[in-house]
Amino acid sequence: MSSSIPSYNRRKFLKATGIAGGGLLLNFSWLAGQALTPQELAAMPAEWFELNSFVKIAANGAVTLYSANPEFGSNVKTSMPMILADELNVDWQKVTVEQADFFPKRFNRQFTGGSQGIRQGWKPLRTAGATARQMLHEAAAQNWSVPVAEISSANGMLHHKNSGKSASFGEMASLAATLPVPKNVQLKKESEFSIIGKSKKNVDLKNIITGKPLFGIDHKVPGMLYAMIVHPPAFGMRLKSVDAASVKLMPGIKDVFPIKIMNEEYLRNFFDTATFIEMVAIVGNSTWEVMQAKKNLNATWEVAPDTTFKMAGFQGNSTTQTIPGGLESTEGHRKVFEEMRKKPGNILRKDGNPEEAFSKASKIIERTYTAPFLAHNTMEPVNCFAHVTKDKALIYGPTQAPEFIVGTIADRLGMPKENIQINLARMGGGFGLRAYSHHMVEAAVISQKVGAPIKMLYTREDDMTYGIYRPTYTATYRAALDQQNNLLALHVKAGGIPESPLHQNRFPAGAIDNYLAEGWEKSSNITIGAFRAPRSNFIASAEQSFLDELAEAMGKDPIAFRLELLNRAMTNPVGKNNDYDAKRYASVLELVREKSNWNSPSDAGNHKGVSAYFCHNSYVAEVVETSLKNNKLVVEKVVAAVDCGIVVNPDAAINMAEGGIVDGVGNALFGELSFNEGIPDKKNFDQYKMIRQKEAPRKIEVHFVNNGKEPTGLGEPLFPPVFAALANSLYKATGKRFYEQPFLPQLKANEIAV
Repeated sequence: MSSSIPSYNRRKFLKATGIAGGGLLLNFSWLAGQALTPQELAAMPAEWFELNSFVKIAANGAVTLYSANPEFGSNVKTSMPMILADELNVDWQKVTVEQADFFPKRFNRQFTGGSQGIRQGWKPLRTAGATARQMLHEAAAQNWSVPVAEISSANGMLHHKNSGKSASFGEMASLAATLPVPKNVQLKKESEFSIIGKSKKNVDLKNIITGKPLFGIDHKVPGMLYAMIVHPPAFGMRLKSVDAASVKLMPGIKDVFPIKIMNEEYLRNFFDTATFIEMVAIVGNSTWEVMQAKKNLNATWEVAPDTTFKMAGFQGNSTTQTIPGGLESTEGHRKVFEEMRKKPGNILRKDGNPEEAFSKASKIIERTYTAPFLAHNTMEPVNCFAHVTKDKALIYGPTQAPEFIVGTIADRLGMPKENIQINLARMGGGFGLRAYSHHMVEAAVISQKVGAPIKMLYTREDDMTYGIYRPTYTATYRAALDQQNNLLALHVKAGGIPESPLHQNRFPAGAIDNYLAEGWEKSSNITIGAFRAPRSNFIASAEQSFLDELAEAMGKDPIAFRLELLNRAMTNPVGKNNDYDAKRYASVLELVREKSNWNSPSDAGNHKGVSAYFCHNSYVAEVVETSLKNNKLVVEKVVAAVDCGIVVNPDAAINMAEGGIVDGVGNALFGELSFNEGIPDKKNFDQYKMIRQKEAPRKIEVHFVNNGKEPTGLGEPLFPPVFAALANSLYKATGKRFYEQPFLPQLKANEIAV
């Protein structure tokens, strides 16, 4: 059924009648709106409104939609405007989509991350499109002197069936602009969608394949200088001194100086994560000249003591954070893991009496899983353009979260946020890394110091040794079984450096009478940040690997065992804080069982492994099929079943799902970053192995559950289940369980090549 919801009020829809050639201009905010003052209106170009997100309809019927969310490959720049265009009833072939720049006063959420873009934009975008459509209907009704209820529209055309009259949106746009904004609008039924659910090509596709500059690293302006930073060689060190004279006389070098990117008393927000607060900047005429100077710079570093800073809380309060000094090593991290396994953790959830159940168990199964730090390794290295003058700053570059860095830039430069303009470049990958936009502060500080526009670039070595990694994790699972191999209790204790991966209220919580979840954390000076499906990317692997081994010990089929637990969670759930829908969870397992032919014999020499997980409001089950051919691992096939609600752009959704699967296989097999006295052991791709085309799955199938529910996340949920599905398949192929990531060392130990 269709839904009727209140429309945004007049403050959220700005109308202009002075557009060249006539037309309708509707500004909207997906989550909030703000009216322009008369002075602001007068300052606007007559033919164009530079706003965060708006619809412009020209007299010739052309439509421009501005996409507010930063684009880093998740295709929001295409899919989100599709939602608006569908409710507007516009001809998609006549739509032009452009990237909006950052305007925090007029737009409430310009953030790409957490797989929330489509989910949070769904109703606001539809409402905006439906409101514009209704105004055009009313304009046509007034012009033709007929009831508005008799007006229909499709493909950018208005129709009145009884009189036979028709007109384009462009012909009625100017009149529509004079009408009151309707208070309520009727949204379409799902069956009425004409654009949503139909595959549309990426709006930037032609520009990408023809090499048109789209990315921050492409940006150039006359008189621009180039800059690079030199940071400490190890985590836990800081700058002691720098001999700028050692490189200042080198060809093309303009200046060399230390920079500090945050003021001492600045109240940091969650995304103000930065490994090295003080570094050395080198500025010159070209990238090559700056790189040569960087190699020859004489700087002295020293071990840093413990440091503290103030962190803003989500409820307005603040806390003091302490970062330990010293030089950390992977060997030391492993010792921490061993020590913490012996100590009680923080009890995060307890159902029933697990201690008593374990004391009465006939059999206890205990397994420990570990995973290393991981580097994001986006295709496009970190970069940023900045031009800071006396009272203004223009920043242009890749960022997932401009709203979270603009305050930091303002504080460091000593100017109001209103004087800072962040323009959004298309990102060459993000994966969570670019939510931490310290590079924008660095570029701004350098530009302010030299008094010129600069483009700051990281080398790949800078990128991989600067931090903001996926944390290193461990989890120990224990299960208590009775004499008949019935499950009596389950206990998980999980922790990490410097955060725990545990989601204590997710499956299998709620499906087991006696359940205990404990967590712990150990602080570190190795900085971490969101990495595709944060925390879930490890705990899903550990949990689903253990459930597979538990099912085998109980003599049950892996999928049937999971469905049995989910049935319990559906019919008689334990506890009240379960954060998943057991029915939807079960549906993806049932679908993947069918589509992978789970119950049918595999091709000769092939072995299937399954995994399922819920995160970012979506449910995913995957079956990975592997083979060993002449002792060489081949990932033959991956079948995925996904419940992410309504799929806006099917081809794009499949592409994103395939990318998550390939990324997961690569990280499971190869991903690893170790440390020796604070120094990362890998600095470039000759050491840090990324998955190659020949190592990727030979075939991937993605199947979506069609349940008509509102869209949820998709960019991240396909990633976590891959690790365990691969591990469970490898167990069947090799007879060995895989408890440590990456899997490659254990495969090599069994003389298996990849």
